[in-house]
Amino acid sequence: MVESALLQGRTTLEYLRGHLPGNRNGSARAALELVDGSAGSAIEVVARLLFRSEGIFTQTQVDLPGIGIVDFLLEGFLIVEIDGSTHLEARQVKKDRGRNNASTLAGYAVLRYGYQDVVFNPQKIVAEVWQVLRGRVVR
Repeated sequence: MVESALLQGRTTLEYLRGHLPGNRNGSARAALELVDGSAGSAIEVVARLLFRSEGIFTQTQVDLPGIGIVDFLLEGFLIVEIDGSTHLEARQVKKDRGRNNASTLAGYAVLRYGYQDVVFNPQKIVAEVWQVLRGRVVR
């Protein structure tokens, strides 16, 4: 909710921090530290927190030449897109397919997930992300 309010210009982090003094508000102030204002949707906030909690280097809303803006770029090479219902429309499916192909041709790996995946099966997302990352990152 905070990220949405920030993106809509309804509040600022400084304003919120200023209204959360004292020990009782420590948890709320800690939650504000997780806000970066880069999410395109609420579900992207959940996904970003999931990736970062795993220690994965996570960039959001990255503009990649020849591809466009992607939801996430993990470890510099794995694109993760979180698709809403509009991605099921024929026109968007065609656009997404072209972006996926352009991404692969440019050397990126791509994973796509929907709301249901993020909310109800985050452990599957984490397992698949790590499977791709371990295939490319020397640990």
